[in-house]
Amino acid sequence: MVIFSLIGKSGISAVCDNISIDIFPKDGKKGSADITLLTNPEEIPTEGIISWPGEYDMQGVSLRGIGHNDGAQVSFVLEIDNARCAFLSSPLHDWSDNDLALLGNVDVLFLPAGDTKLTQKLIDEIDPRILIPIQNGDADKFAELLKVSGAQGKEVEKEYKLKGLPSEGREVIVLG
Repeated sequence: MVIFSLIGKSGISAVCDNISIDIFPKDGKKGSADITLLTNPEEIPTEGIISWPGEYDMQGVSLRGIGHNDGAQVSFVLEIDNARCAFLSSPLHDWSDNDLALLGNVDVLFLPAGDTKLTQKLIDEIDPRILIPIQNGDADKFAELLKVSGAQGKEVEKEYKLKGLPSEGREVIVLG
């Protein structure tokens, strides 16, 4: 089982067994997590931090960094507890067919708020089983994302325990 929770308004914490992963923490620094994923590449790599495109296997977690804007921005997809989880970095942009192929079939999508048409396009292209909208500072864009994703008015959860995937349709979870 994986437990997801927010770090601030836009960072995500994932804990599974004895492994903890911080994804896009606001300050961009390694906290107490075993692995930290950053959206912007570090000039000098730091142990326990992944911030560059490429494939990695750390502590039994398989992950891939997908570079955007000539590698200046990185999104991640990771395999953890038999689920493929994608974490798109902000600001959002249109994904090429090659980027979508690198992303692969996504079970859980963490999608930051952005342009409404683009977020809808990405949801349709990626077609996740579980969608978790993420507020990245703009309350109006987040409200639009909740509306587009069908999460408007849903109860906000402090954490989400991924025990399995829905058998049909898409589940939308709002973390807060």
